[in-house]
Amino acid sequence: MNINPSTLLFVPGNQEKMLDKSKTLDTKWLIPDLEDSVAFDDKEKAREIVSKYLPLLKSSGKYLVPRINSFSTGITEADLEKIVTNDIIGISIGKIRNPQEVQTLDRLILKIEREKKIKENSIFLLPWIENAEAINNLNNILISSQRIKWIAFGAEDFTADMGISKQIEDNPSDQSHLIFARSMIALTARSHNIHSLDTPFTAFRDDEGLKKESKHAKSLGFKGKLSIHPNQAKIIEDIFMPSDKEIQEALTIMKVANDAKSKGRGSTSLNGEMIDMPVILRAQNTLDSAEVDYEKY
Repeated sequence: MNINPSTLLFVPGNQEKMLDKSKTLDTKWLIPDLEDSVAFDDKEKAREIVSKYLPLLKSSGKYLVPRINSFSTGITEADLEKIVTNDIIGISIGKIRNPQEVQTLDRLILKIEREKKIKENSIFLLPWIENAEAINNLNNILISSQRIKWIAFGAEDFTADMGISKQIEDNPSDQSHLIFARSMIALTARSHNIHSLDTPFTAFRDDEGLKKESKHAKSLGFKGKLSIHPNQAKIIEDIFMPSDKEIQEALTIMKVANDAKSKGRGSTSLNGEMIDMPVILRAQNTLDSAEVDYEKY
């Protein structure tokens, strides 16, 4: 199983019809949400509903990373007690601020794993970076737990924390003011071999806007983007997964490079362009993302 998806789809945890429908969707990775999509007075009900649906969703072939409530709510542990089971792949948590919160979360999950006889350290983590404190602590957050396999940028909460608008008034499509935070997350995640996911695109009927923002995130080094509507998932997957053309180009590069290597040369050329180690590494990364084994060709 590839544990690095190009998108995970949010499903509100208090909406049984949506959870039921999600069993039939093509999207394999889901985030049953107990946090922002659920009003505080509805949190306990959502927790019970999601707990009921986890085995049903898993049996339909879904990979589940439920999002629990942040430590500031005071109900994080109650969420964990109900949600940590063998039915899930990981836990998503919003508004992480520092490595101490991650370490506390790690200990709580380990305790539940032992109590429920779940394989220790088998539940992974997807923390959301959504405030200035987290950006400042980013490297220490990412090395605070071996459970962290993915990380997400949350632009809505980040801009709220910063006291700025998500969009520039005179040019709503300009998000250059978010480049630093986005780049920090993608860059730091890559340095620790952690899969980075860009913030959800909230205008779920704007397909062209989603395509533009997804391509921008990809250009910064993100490996995927979160989706809030089933129609978004296919668009995101098409953008972040290598195209057939990119795969064929990568295969050609690997063949040319291996032919040169067999003749004792460290570099060669293809169509008038030099093929050296950085080009070869990019080709290999493309094939890895597409789960294509070059050795079979």
